[in-house]
Amino acid sequence: MRAVAIGLKIPDNTAFTAAVALRRLGIAVERVERSEIWFFEGEGNALIERVKADETIFNPNKHYVTVLDETFPRSGEVWIEPLEPRHPDPSTGSLEGRRATAWRLFGPNEATLARESLAAAVERLLCNPAVERAVYNKHGKLERDIPRASE
Repeated sequence: MRAVAIGLKIPDNTAFTAAVALRRLGIAVERVERSEIWFFEGEGNALIERVKADETIFNPNKHYVTVLDETFPRSGEVWIEPLEPRHPDPSTGSLEGRRATAWRLFGPNEATLARESLAAAVERLLCNPAVERAVYNKHGKLERDIPRASE
């Protein structure tokens, strides 16, 4: 399973608004990037072409696609996913097509925010714990603020 980030190559008003709100909430953020994270089977160019061919998630006029090296959040990034994940395909058991919203926060000099600041941003704005969970990168290991029942 590979993680694919689909982001906007046009200005992202939602990310800009989140950055302004986070600053007002006392978090020292200079810039926010937002993307949709999708999980698919496949590799390399074939995977990228497959994503680009799906008009329901990708528009070449406004999106770019990146296959991530790992299937967990990058430095300064948190993935917000629904509490009730998409159920596996009954025929294959695959969670392909599962998705999350990635928020990557940057401070001064384009440095990604530390885990403590990222957690404050999640708590104060980015995640609604009634219906979502935050997924962090803890040194190459997934850490969810609310575990799944199977964990």
